Amino acid sequence: MGKHSSAVTRSNTNRRSVYITAVGLLVLSLGAVFVVRSFGSEAGADGFLGGGKACADPTQIQLSTTPEMQAPLEAAAKSLAAKGGKDGNPCVQVTITAAPSAQIARDVARGSDNRPDLWVPDSSLWVAQADDGQSVPSIAVASIATTPMVIVSRRENFADTSSWLRIMAANEPALLDPLSTSPGALTLLAVQSERQKTSASDGQVSQLVVPLAQKLGSMARPYTDVSALFGRADQDGSKIVVPATEQSFVKYQEAHPEAQLRAIQPDTGTLSLDYPIVVTAKSDTDAANDAAQALATELLTDSATQARDQAGFRDTTMSPLAGGRGVGDVNQLPKPTSEAIETTLQNWTRLSLSTHSLAVIDISGSMAEKVGTKTRMQLTIEAAAGGLSLFPDSAELGLWTFSTTIGQDKADYKPLVPIAPLSKRQRGKIVDQLKIQHPIPNGGTGLYDTAIAAVRQVRQEYKSNAVNTVLLFTDGKNDDPGSPTLAQAVQALKAQQDPSRPVRIIALGMGPEANADELSALAGATGGAAYVARNPGDLKNVFIDALQSR
Repeated sequence: MGKHSSAVTRSNTNRRSVYITAVGLLVLSLGAVFVVRSFGSEAGADGFLGGGKACADPTQIQLSTTPEMQAPLEAAAKSLAAKGGKDGNPCVQVTITAAPSAQIARDVARGSDNRPDLWVPDSSLWVAQADDGQSVPSIAVASIATTPMVIVSRRENFADTSSWLRIMAANEPALLDPLSTSPGALTLLAVQSERQKTSASDGQVSQLVVPLAQKLGSMARPYTDVSALFGRADQDGSKIVVPATEQSFVKYQEAHPEAQLRAIQPDTGTLSLDYPIVVTAKSDTDAANDAAQALATELLTDSATQARDQAGFRDTTMSPLAGGRGVGDVNQLPKPTSEAIETTLQNWTRLSLSTHSLAVIDISGSMAEKVGTKTRMQLTIEAAAGGLSLFPDSAELGLWTFSTTIGQDKADYKPLVPIAPLSKRQRGKIVDQLKIQHPIPNGGTGLYDTAIAAVRQVRQEYKSNAVNTVLLFTDGKNDDPGSPTLAQAVQALKAQQDPSRPVRIIALGMGPEANADELSALAGATGGAAYVARNPGDLKNVFIDALQSR
């Protein structure tokens, strides 16, 4: 870093953190740097400083922070610079830039020339994502301010505030992008963290997260403007709930006193943004650390404390904001581990990928057997139709049915609706076809030939920017005497596979005759998975589980 220039690091692409390598973390469209200001000790250097004795040779410090924290840090930097290196204060000139935390994590991890010497992200969850292949940046100051996560909506949408899961499941959550914003990531982590108190099942969490990821992941531009979401949530009759920071809500309230919005903390508790000061310099880290400590000290002065509160931030002990603003006392959920953060965001990335799928439904004679008051066919079609609601309009889905010799040239499968985006028209075609299906009397289950043909069809129409799957619904096992053996079918499926262009079978079996071993062998040959519902009540969870295995 030196006395006159900030650290510049060379690019290192040999090693990345697992999350950045596997998921391509932090793909942003937020705009890069906002305002740049320098606060040094040279008289009149930035127009903010008055008189005072200048340091002869100030150390140059490049600091990056989030836009909402820029003003408090500018005030601290100005105050520090005015002391001119006296009374044990370091002689520094701090240049402050504002950019999203995710962007700086990406820059540091990639060894970008834009790497600052000090970094104040809005949450320490980004620090582990800034591994440049040599070291994870060190935290010099654990926190300079905090703000808890809250859920914002119209009052009538808070009939049940018992948990994050229940509030969002009962309404329409508008979630900031978890891959580029801390509020979005912390929302997902809060849903997982509170399970220690609620004992919510994997299925209950999945029923919220899977369709949410599908919906938000299909958007051309993820949500990043929380004020715009507040505006949508404030409309009459809106069911939108917005997980956000208390600080952003307080500032919105000040700017929109007429808004009919309320912020609440779920009864289970909440997670918070903690604004650490992180040393990201490649050299002269001692000087950067000294500057961090000095800035933190300046932020403890009475004037800085008042300015922080006015900006909507809490102190490091989470004391409530003055004047009754915000949500008052908060209960903290257990802080997520770095492993939990990585796993949660990896899962979100996988679940939010677009879908290119072919649904293949068994209509053999055994599907006429009843389970309770409904036939297996009726239950399967209900599960398939209900599954449509989990897919966004941008997903692509087609429909086949299968039973022995029902297709052209006595094929065991019959194409009904070609794979296409799920427009209103496409959804209508699929639903209309599902409604008129009925079991074929004495029809056999031509499972093997159908599985091979369905994989071949999806491969012919492969979409490189989507998850390509065959959703195979059946109640039994193969009973077509003219088909290949199971071993031959598995070999044929393996022969079609291309690791760079995978097409997976997700098999959904239903009822006591569904052969789990057979379905697992077929799905496993493609890198897919098989699920069996032994009773009708399991069908919804089985479908959710199937989507998660993509």
